Amino acid sequence: MKISSALRLGLAKYLAYSLLALLLIPLAAYLFTGYAQRDEDTRFIARISQRIDAEKAMPAAEKQVQKDFYRTNPPSTICTNQDPEVADYREAMCETYGELWQFNLVRKLSLWSMVAGVVLLVAVLALGALAFVNRRLQYTSFVTGWHLTTWASATSLVVQGALAVWLSFWVTAFFMHKYWPKLIILVGILVACGVFMAVVGIFKRVQLNNGVDGELLTEADAPLLWARIRHMAERLKTEPPRNIVAGIDANFFVTEAPLTVGNQQLTGRTLFVSIPLLRLLDQAEADAVLGHELAHLRGGDTQSSALLGPKISQYDHYRHAMREGGLTAVFLPLIDLYRTIFEVALARESRAREFEADRTAAQLISPDAIAQSLVKIAAYARYRSKIESELFGQNRKHDAAALGIASYVAQGLPPYAASADFLSEMRTANVPHPFDSHPAMPERMRSVGVALAESDYGAIVVRVPATTWAQQILTADAIEQRMWGAYEQAFAAEHERSLAYRYEPANDEERALVLQYFPPVQYALKGSDTVTVSIEGIATSADGATVAWDAIKALEFKESTWGNALIVTHPEKAMIGAKTSKIKLGGLKKEKDAFNAKVGHYWQRHQIMRAQQQEA
Repeated sequence: MKISSALRLGLAKYLAYSLLALLLIPLAAYLFTGYAQRDEDTRFIARISQRIDAEKAMPAAEKQVQKDFYRTNPPSTICTNQDPEVADYREAMCETYGELWQFNLVRKLSLWSMVAGVVLLVAVLALGALAFVNRRLQYTSFVTGWHLTTWASATSLVVQGALAVWLSFWVTAFFMHKYWPKLIILVGILVACGVFMAVVGIFKRVQLNNGVDGELLTEADAPLLWARIRHMAERLKTEPPRNIVAGIDANFFVTEAPLTVGNQQLTGRTLFVSIPLLRLLDQAEADAVLGHELAHLRGGDTQSSALLGPKISQYDHYRHAMREGGLTAVFLPLIDLYRTIFEVALARESRAREFEADRTAAQLISPDAIAQSLVKIAAYARYRSKIESELFGQNRKHDAAALGIASYVAQGLPPYAASADFLSEMRTANVPHPFDSHPAMPERMRSVGVALAESDYGAIVVRVPATTWAQQILTADAIEQRMWGAYEQAFAAEHERSLAYRYEPANDEERALVLQYFPPVQYALKGSDTVTVSIEGIATSADGATVAWDAIKALEFKESTWGNALIVTHPEKAMIGAKTSKIKLGGLKKEKDAFNAKVGHYWQRHQIMRAQQQEA
């Protein structure tokens, strides 16, 4: 598996940003304390030399001895000097929590922080490399990397936060001989919030929802299919699935993770089968696909995914919390670096597992069967996605009862297989799967030793199978009818909602649809005044004018003791700078957050609508 240049660049950026995040503040503290201590040493020696020279009763030779002593033992070194002869000097200079004590502590802390940062980065890279060795070490790598990066980032945030607070006082105090309490408090609050978010993110437990749209197939629903799957599992010397779920998604998969189907929670081995694809595949082609999925069960792929899946989800939620946590985002590159390296290792392992499962299916059934099934599944998935994209892009409202996506796909698949676009799309096609990143279809064919001519792809897709496993599922028609009905209803509802964002109402029907999702919303202001947010813009009753959305380039809500206001920046230029105006919002207090959210929502709709018009 080759790593793309874009991925290499991304990894290089994460590495550079990780170094910056781990070393910048400690390096700044180290350099500052070094400079300040050298400066203070110079000043101290100058002062003490003047005082020694002022001692008239002291012989010149003794004066030179004392000055040499202080030059040899400046304040910056005395706190770590355990020589008994300098005990009085050390005690006088190195008072606990005093200035010299602080500078020495911060210098050591910053140095060890940099050392720890480099060690941490090397450990992350080593754990990333470990993930490439084998599946067992991949799990060990991720669990170790998860705990190391999360706790290390939180710890580093505490240490660097303390250094940042200390620097916010001493940098200004040293160079300007004054300090700003507000700056120190602000940095302290940011650090405290960041630490809180990081620690909460570590301990927060993620609720996993492994739901799938489908219906459970009992043995009574499909006795011959169940028997066939058990027979193939026996030949592969692996335990058969405990559950079979049938649905209309364009894929097959197996999992050992808990799965929610309707109101049922399934555990153990579960096989998902696609009824539309079972209608397209003949029994040998379907057997090859089912054999491929059973090979994943035999190889321990699903068990590994079931163990890793929740931990990866937890880690990704922590990444999201760090990204949204303000100051915590500084350490996100380190977390992203490990996650990206692990994802490459996971994808590499996934590809190897797919090739191995294909070869197992080819031995179990035939190489031609697996190759032909790949062509049919890829073609169906591509064409169905194409049809759904076209339907969703239409600017007319769909009737869910008459949408007929299944009919569109069934009728249009043969012409698509004969179209000019078909072959070019199939060259890069892969078979969709919810849990693994599958290799491209041509690579998978080569791995089982089949070299299908591209000119044969179309004929394979349109070939009507003599018998299918869908015919052996007694409840297949009823399941499809229920699931397509629910799917198309949800599709039509989401499409209708998207139209509310796209339309600049041209007639009463379009206006009614937009207003269904974006009705005018009124907020009370001081006295009897009101402000109204609508698809036209923002209007206040005080002046009776409406600021249209097209007249707005930017918005800023200003709070003031004299009354809140919305500052509008217009697209036009003023005499100096951008043209602005003010919408007075006196009296808008408790509802200010709701008002701002509504303004943002309606303005976003207007921007999407204008962008849609430009694309059209």
